Amino acid sequence: MRKVYLLFALISISAFAQKKFDNIQSEKLGEERRITIGLPESYEANPEKKYPVLYLLDGDYLFDPFSGAVSYGTYWGDLPEMIIIGIHQNKNDEREDDTTIDQNEGLPFEKGAEFFEFVGAELVPYIEKKYRTSPFRIIAGHDLTASFVNFYLYKEQPLFNAYICFSPELAPKMEVRIPEKFAKVTEPVFYYLSAADGDNKKIKEPIEKLDSNIKLANNPLVNYKYDLFKGTTHYTQVLHAIPSALYQIFEVYKPINSAEYNDKIAVLETGYADYLENKYNTMSKVLGVQIPVRMSDFKIIENLILKKNAYDELGKMAEIGNVNYPKAMLGEYELGLMYEKMGDPKRASKKYQNASQMEPIGDLNKDVMYEKIDEMNTLAKKTK
Repeated sequence: MRKVYLLFALISISAFAQKKFDNIQSEKLGEERRITIGLPESYEANPEKKYPVLYLLDGDYLFDPFSGAVSYGTYWGDLPEMIIIGIHQNKNDEREDDTTIDQNEGLPFEKGAEFFEFVGAELVPYIEKKYRTSPFRIIAGHDLTASFVNFYLYKEQPLFNAYICFSPELAPKMEVRIPEKFAKVTEPVFYYLSAADGDNKKIKEPIEKLDSNIKLANNPLVNYKYDLFKGTTHYTQVLHAIPSALYQIFEVYKPINSAEYNDKIAVLETGYADYLENKYNTMSKVLGVQIPVRMSDFKIIENLILKKNAYDELGKMAEIGNVNYPKAMLGEYELGLMYEKMGDPKRASKKYQNASQMEPIGDLNKDVMYEKIDEMNTLAKKTK
């Protein structure tokens, strides 16, 4: 129940604390367009940090539920902080005009083409100039706008890295064009698709065709997920889909849990330290999220290495420790542990001595190092 109450609290906080508004004068649209901006809680306190950006079409009603889900996920360490941009589309006929397409060509047309250019050529550059953004961009929409986000996939170099489509009313040829694009992509792309069992056939049947065709394309660079939510309507399924989409995209960001450990790590015959390094490299290179290796993840891999008697991998763990915590005793401790387990107490003692002169970290401190030094020195005398 604590998590349920916390979720409501975070949604309430996100609706007021981090939220502000801006107006952009658009040459493409020939008018001013209002946006909602959500900055991460740490934005002012971390002036060097850059954040992924989540762009929301239908920002009038998608901003708050997305903001609440992100706040909830970041509280538990499952999602990174991000900048959220909600585009207002509820004035007069803005939403319908923004999503105008040519029914024969299945492409943005007239006001729809102008809105397409507004997002790509004006809004994104404006946000990236004004705020500290990482290269990782996400875009999301619902029904008409969910279909519209897919047009950015058609570009030779897609503008966004991740696409979230809730019950899209797919444009003509879209169920074929998207899989064709996915078959050819050479960089990682994330794609989330959802539908409600309460959606009408006009919406569901093209979505089902799209789902089948994407699975046939079968490109490992496409991180794809499709959800069909039972007992939901066209509108209520969105509240189920938002966390599912975010957790799919940022799956690698989460701390190592029992499922990841059992299914992906413990089954390896070797390369445990490499797995840890690759996990955080993917966060940085693919998601644009740079954080030091969590000590909880580090200890999980260290314990597995000891369990598997793969002591040579402790040298790699030392490298990871030195890169992520260069002033801390972690790296030298790992080398000491490696030599200890390999039966070389003299060299182990020297590494523990080096570690004792560095900063403590986690459960490692000077007292622990002195105990290890005494233990190694005693062992070295016995083996003479």
